[in-house]
Amino acid sequence: MTRTVLESKTKTHIIGFDRPFTVIGERINPTGRKKLAAEMKEYNFETVTADALAQAAAGAHMLDVNAGIPLANEPDILAKTIKLVQSLVDIPLCIDSSIVEALEQGLAAYEGRPLLNSVTGEEERLEVVLPLVKKYGCAVVGISNDETGISEDPDVRFEVAKKIVQHAADYGIPAHDIVIDPLVMPIGALGNAGVGALNLIRRLHDELKVNTTCGASNMSFGLPNRHSLNGAFLSMAVGAGMTSAIMNPLHEPEMHAIWGADVIAGHDKDCAAWIKRFREASAEGEAQGARGGRSTRRRRAAE
Repeated sequence: MTRTVLESKTKTHIIGFDRPFTVIGERINPTGRKKLAAEMKEYNFETVTADALAQAAAGAHMLDVNAGIPLANEPDILAKTIKLVQSLVDIPLCIDSSIVEALEQGLAAYEGRPLLNSVTGEEERLEVVLPLVKKYGCAVVGISNDETGISEDPDVRFEVAKKIVQHAADYGIPAHDIVIDPLVMPIGALGNAGVGALNLIRRLHDELKVNTTCGASNMSFGLPNRHSLNGAFLSMAVGAGMTSAIMNPLHEPEMHAIWGADVIAGHDKDCAAWIKRFREASAEGEAQGARGGRSTRRRRAAE
């Protein structure tokens, strides 16, 4: 079974074919969040602190950390953010940047074995990111686009993923340390995006035998009731073999869909995690209902 081992200072987490689905919290990312971007640019980490604690409490197994702010010192901000987040939570981190210098400073600041986000199939990117992966002994997200851009054809994206795995092997990086992002397309714009993504995930699982991840909300972009649609996609993606996603763990519909999919896929042994999460709340509600029922009967008898 394919297993990607990640570590914080004190905790090990495994993304794997035979493991429960890995939730990578997405919220420490200033893209599209003006308040967070302004704070981080000024080295104010109040919102970062709140987001880190909230996501860990909601059930995230890892946190993605991004500091992509225009006209800011991204490498320094990213390194300081990583140090702060590691002081707040004990789960592993995903170091996220398009700037190689920021990735390296983030890796140097990190204590443990992180997931690096990311390398693409572009030759130039492969040649600068894979040596970092080898040097620091980390795992890496491989994104299925190359110099030609992002293909709408899932077969083309599979070949890009295969290229990334093969190039990584040239550096002595095993396939189990590559987590492929097949690039989920918005189904509102491309009607066959769902079927294409599921078929591609199956191929990555069965043929390349790599772990997979995605930006889960991409599927529902531009559509109403996004959380329900994301939940439906995620549960089907688990069935197809997807093993992780970068997503918001504060959204209950998506989290419930994942936990349920883990049960159905046999990744939640004896339904233990599901029962632990929901039985106590149900039992408390039933007990309150029973007490309320007895009170009602007593009142009716008195009348």
